[in-house]
Amino acid sequence: MVTAPDAGTSGPAEIDGADDNRGSGIPTRAMIATRFMELRKRRGLMITLIALTIGLPTLFLVIKLLLHAFVPQSYGPAGGFDVFTSLIAGVLDIFGFIAAMTLGATAGCSDLADGMFTQQVVTGRSRVALYLARIPAGLAIIIPMVAVAFTIICAVCVFSAPSSFDFQGTTVPLGLSLHRYEAWAADHPNLIICDFPYNGPCPGNEPEPNTPLSRALAERQAEQNYPTYAVTYNSPPYGVMIRAGLWLELEMAIAYVFGLGFASLMGQRMVPIILMIVYQIIFRPFLLSTKIQLPHLINLQRLLVIELAVAHFEPAGIGINYGILNGPAGLRDSSYLVPEPTAIAVAVIAAWLVVWTVLGAWRMATRDA
Repeated sequence: MVTAPDAGTSGPAEIDGADDNRGSGIPTRAMIATRFMELRKRRGLMITLIALTIGLPTLFLVIKLLLHAFVPQSYGPAGGFDVFTSLIAGVLDIFGFIAAMTLGATAGCSDLADGMFTQQVVTGRSRVALYLARIPAGLAIIIPMVAVAFTIICAVCVFSAPSSFDFQGTTVPLGLSLHRYEAWAADHPNLIICDFPYNGPCPGNEPEPNTPLSRALAERQAEQNYPTYAVTYNSPPYGVMIRAGLWLELEMAIAYVFGLGFASLMGQRMVPIILMIVYQIIFRPFLLSTKIQLPHLINLQRLLVIELAVAHFEPAGIGINYGILNGPAGLRDSSYLVPEPTAIAVAVIAAWLVVWTVLGAWRMATRDA
């Protein structure tokens, strides 16, 4: 015998409509997993991202390892602090940023490109939740990918580091106290004053003078540059690697959210990717430098150039700030970087993440199905 439900209970249709929270703007774990699977199944995209983030630095290190193994007299060790900074600044930072933006742009308009936007809307799910689900889904792909590449770089640079530091034919002792470093500088005044990146009689890499340079001047220069000498290493220290890894992941997260919001706002993928690549490779290095600083627009430059805020948290001695002068690894000059207070940098990063998320979600919520 079939009994009718009590008047106080809800029928199946009411239960479905009340319990699945379709109108909620908070994405569920199932929604995030679905977006993750949609991105991961794009084999061409995944291969490209792996090639940019993991493939390029791995290929570079493999070639250096082979060259050092077969021709050690011509090619130095594959690792070391100098190789670490070069790969972080010149490879993983740039191409990882491009990969994160490309993934974000793909996630931002994949439903439009595949013709699935209408099908997603008719399910009754909140469009804001559908958009927000793409943030953790994409980060779950790009963050581990960059972490794997960074781990490979760190492993090779630590275990294949040189045993001593050589600069222009002179072995530079590392880890000296200030007093011992001043004494060593007095014995090598030409190297300290003319070749290291400091203010001395040889600015702008001009030819060295014929007369002997002053030992006292070399000691004064050594005292001036000791803070940068103290962060010069044969192999990257563990603390520097941890800070650099966290710094990179922060930049990848910002790049992904930026690409996601930009592509959602424009409703297409190719144009945002091209614009972001041009910006990353061509314009970003110049915008970071005080050489093109616009005095009347410096505050606007701080607000609009997100890399200024991100570079503010760069670990000391990495040399990612595009202010690299001649000198040993770690002896970098960040004076060319546009100055920015920590509070401003934090506010700019938070504003970029919030603004692009709001713009992307707003465009998705107002787009015609």
